[in-house]
Amino acid sequence: MTDASGFGGRYTRAVAERGRLCAGIDPHAALLAEWGLSVDIDGLSAFADICVEALGPVAAVIKPQVAFFEPFGSAGFAVLERVVAGCREAGALVIADAKRGDIGSTMAAYAQAWLSESSPLCADSVTASPYLGYESLRPALDLARSGERGVFVLARTSNPEGGELQRAQVGERTVAQSIVDAAAAENTDGTATVGLVVGATREHGLDLAALRGPILAPGLGAQGATAADLPIVFDGADPAWVLPASSRGVLRAGPDATALRDAFVRARDEVEAALG
Repeated sequence: MTDASGFGGRYTRAVAERGRLCAGIDPHAALLAEWGLSVDIDGLSAFADICVEALGPVAAVIKPQVAFFEPFGSAGFAVLERVVAGCREAGALVIADAKRGDIGSTMAAYAQAWLSESSPLCADSVTASPYLGYESLRPALDLARSGERGVFVLARTSNPEGGELQRAQVGERTVAQSIVDAAAAENTDGTATVGLVVGATREHGLDLAALRGPILAPGLGAQGATAADLPIVFDGADPAWVLPASSRGVLRAGPDATALRDAFVRARDEVEAALG
């Protein structure tokens, strides 16, 4: 594991208290309609408030998907700001699922938006794409480390299109393994600043043993992965670092906040039992 410093220390304390399941907040139009909400800013706002009320006090980590707030423009971002602040106030760590990736001053601006205390969007961590080159993420990595925050770097994603690039062989390792190795090298200081995104829905073929950081594993529930799959898919990784994520699988229990919270707790307990 890690010492009690940096993002890694914050993460390990949170999951020790609340368990290893990341709750996704994905207010896509079909789910708003399923909850009986209007597909407009009022519906988005109501959805967000229910999720914060239900999940904020029980989830160690909550992951709002930024893309579903963006179609509503500035009003959508205002709701997102409220989600991030509300979840953090309730004791959860927040991953802004923004998947940002660029170069130079643009990447630095993205880092400021999601990882700087001066920003109203500041979260505890952010997802990022390294496929403009791992070092293109340097502004985010450095800012995260200095603020005891994290960056979850895409390594082996669950979408089938990702395999063509991520499984491509470069020398003696795949592109995805090169990302894993770069993240592991970043974490030798014990802060676990860099986590990875590795889908729970497929055999990934990665050596994750040296990472010393959290592994965000989306795909539990609606995408087909089950808690029982986790020890198989992540065999060889330290299970304390595996952070499965469920969005629609849990959110379908809404809009009642109590039912939503109960669904999350059931899913979390299944994950804990499976990972041991």
